[in-house]
Amino acid sequence: MASSSGSGSSGSLSAATAALAAAAGTEEELRALMEQRRAKRMLSNRESARRSRMRKQRHLDELTAQAAHLRRENAHVATALGLTTQGLLAVDAENAVLRTQAAELAARLGSLNDILACMNTNAAAAVGAVAVSVSLTAAAASSSDPYLAFDGATALDDLLRSCPENMYQLC
Repeated sequence: MASSSGSGSSGSLSAATAALAAAAGTEEELRALMEQRRAKRMLSNRESARRSRMRKQRHLDELTAQAAHLRRENAHVATALGLTTQGLLAVDAENAVLRTQAAELAARLGSLNDILACMNTNAAAAVGAVAVSVSLTAAAASSSDPYLAFDGATALDDLLRSCPENMYQLC
């Protein structure tokens, strides 16, 4: 019995040893499998990080190119704005000159209109004076009084010669 119990325990020992050996083999395989998975994950993470850095670099390059383009466009717009501002100042100055000239011409036109009105008034007075002179000449010719007789042409000439000098005083 002792031998059977000894052999029984020896059989169980070898079974435990075999189980331990199998477990150790499985554990080593498990470790190897986990190490392989970890290495694969690390490689995948490295590749993902490399792709992310590349995307980031492309995005940075695009933003740098866009910033350079916008700077050039901004310089172009600033130049155009400067030219437009200079043009505006030139047009404003020209408008001021034209407004001044228009005001001067309007004042001159008003003065000329006043002179024409005055001349028309003096011409009407001269025509009235000529009519009076002609009627006086006709009356003098018909009367026999030598003091009333005068040369009508000389009197009319004297009247017309005196008009331009006195024309502005009448207005």
